[in-house]
Amino acid sequence: MWYVLAAVFGVLYATLLEWLLHKYILHGLGKNKKSYWAFHWHSHHKTCRKNKNSDINYKFPGAPPVKKEIISLLLLTIIHIPLWYVSKIFYLTLVLCAIRYFYMHRKSHLNIEWGRKKMPWHHDHHMGTNQDTNWGVTTDLMDLLMNTRVYYLPRRKD
Repeated sequence: MWYVLAAVFGVLYATLLEWLLHKYILHGLGKNKKSYWAFHWHSHHKTCRKNKNSDINYKFPGAPPVKKEIISLLLLTIIHIPLWYVSKIFYLTLVLCAIRYFYMHRKSHLNIEWGRKKMPWHHDHHMGTNQDTNWGVTTDLMDLLMNTRVYYLPRRKD
């Protein structure tokens, strides 16, 4: 039973970390053009706004913004290695959440209709009038808890 709790807490921790890093690092520090994190605001967001939420860079893993995203996710998994010795399940859950994050984020910007349907909060984050809301990428759970979920786009009943 403890391993189920470890996995649940791992998902919750990864979701909170995603929200915090997106809000304070990628949008906070990332708005400074001289910051390492500037790729997020000045490349990714700019590209998405100009292309109806499409970011062609995700077709090329070596493209600078995508490469930085991958490196950042790898560094996060490395930083958390000590947790392996506390709970292997918790750590493996974090690794799987990082993989899931990249898969979903990439897919949402290559398959716009899929992203609009399956990740409407992330679509709203990029295409809404205020891009400083809706910090969750894989889920809007933390946005709902932190009261930062803002609905912008009309939803079609598909």
